[in-house]
Amino acid sequence: MSILNILRYPDPRLHKVAVPVTAFDARLEKLVADMAETMYEAPGVGLAASQVDVHEQLLIIDVTETKDALVAYCNPEIIWASDEMQVYDEGCLSVPGVYDGVERHARVKVRAQDVKGAFFEVEADGLLAVCIQHEMDHLKGKVFVEYLSPLKRNRIKTKMLKEERGIEREAMLRAQGRRH
Repeated sequence: MSILNILRYPDPRLHKVAVPVTAFDARLEKLVADMAETMYEAPGVGLAASQVDVHEQLLIIDVTETKDALVAYCNPEIIWASDEMQVYDEGCLSVPGVYDGVERHARVKVRAQDVKGAFFEVEADGLLAVCIQHEMDHLKGKVFVEYLSPLKRNRIKTKMLKEERGIEREAMLRAQGRRH
């Protein structure tokens, strides 16, 4: 297993729409294992393949405290959503350090395939429902900050770009052996 690079907002690759998973093979199983290691290390509760620059309809979720209930969802689709909406403070591994309220369906029912291609359904509420909808947005090329006002979104974009320049500058100085 290995830690994968998580794309950071506003990277344009985060806006690519994912294609369906068609091969349920060892490559897919390795990708799920690598994504799991990456998500747990980050730490996070969900990760979409799009966030690691693999634009296939795959996401993983583990909302447990014990981090021992990983579920991989291939080609997920919401087949039912409640009329009731709820606002949760969301964060994202692609937008580190940023949290804000997003309104989503309080309950959803999802149909997906596992890594072997078998279909399954999950009814979810609370954090799991939020996480499923958040990660499915990634597969459609949408990042949670797009639900926020243009002003907030621009502030976040500026902050992320500024942090990215700082990271790049730090790496350059380290490479030159002049880290202060």
